[in-house]
Amino acid sequence: MDYVQIAKEVLVTEAKELERAANNISTDINKAIKLIAPCKGKLIVTGVGKSGLVGSKIAATLASTGTSSFFLHPTEAMHGDLGMIGKDDIVLAISYSGESEELIKILPHLKRFDIPLIAMARDKHSTLANYADVFLDISIDKEACPLDIAPTSSTTLTMALGDAIAVCLMKHKNFQKEDFASFHPGGSLGKMLFVKVDDLLFKENLPIVSHGTHLKNAVVIMSEGRVGSAIIVDENNKVTGLLSDGDLRRYMMQSDFTLDKNVEEICTKNPKYITDKNILASDALKIIEDNKIQLLLVLNEDKTLYGILHIHKLIEAGIK
Repeated sequence: MDYVQIAKEVLVTEAKELERAANNISTDINKAIKLIAPCKGKLIVTGVGKSGLVGSKIAATLASTGTSSFFLHPTEAMHGDLGMIGKDDIVLAISYSGESEELIKILPHLKRFDIPLIAMARDKHSTLANYADVFLDISIDKEACPLDIAPTSSTTLTMALGDAIAVCLMKHKNFQKEDFASFHPGGSLGKMLFVKVDDLLFKENLPIVSHGTHLKNAVVIMSEGRVGSAIIVDENNKVTGLLSDGDLRRYMMQSDFTLDKNVEEICTKNPKYITDKNILASDALKIIEDNKIQLLLVLNEDKTLYGILHIHKLIEAGIK
């Protein structure tokens, strides 16, 4: 059996259904967005079975893209959770048949409280559609299931339409990367946009040596510092150089190598540094990568040392 071909047929079938739906999408999507956008409450998504699982994902996508939303199971709603729906809320109800018993039971209660209802179903004449203020068609010609029974193409289309609603609302609100990061402070984008250099600096017990320090003493300080380098300062504590393990290895290859040489004789005289500790850590990483270094110095305006940023610290923090 050719499973590659079977998988391909599934993807092609679902892709065709998405394309057909895109070509036939109605202006009802405009009605839905205009209803949701000014909502002062929450967009509550509900559904049962596979529709419920898809609805849960739609609610999560909406919530993470700036539209206050949560998923409510119809059965739980009938047993007390209807109280979670406020007068300023809107309900997005999903049922492919439009006749899911558990869902239909809560519809009269929604109308009694005058809660606006957006329906996703295949039949505009279904019970769900008849209750709805806005109807969104999720009908398909063919499920990807070989029996044309299991929800496959239909759930894919429903989820994609939920994504479309979320993106429309993002466009309406001019939702930006910074806004997205606010909802995902622990994610990679949140780290890129919020973590500053100052959050990741080494500031204490730094490997600092003064002018005239012999290499044999500098090596000890480098080892204790655990960053693979020693920072060289003058009599005014201003940074004048950086002795890296690379500098040390290169000098060890020379015929005149001696541990009695002073650090300033073999160090990097103009090490890379920044003076703004509040720049994004992701920007600092780019400086490190562009200059092919492991350690970035952060100096005060008077060139005294404020802290050091090591590439390993950036990696540990998940900065990319």
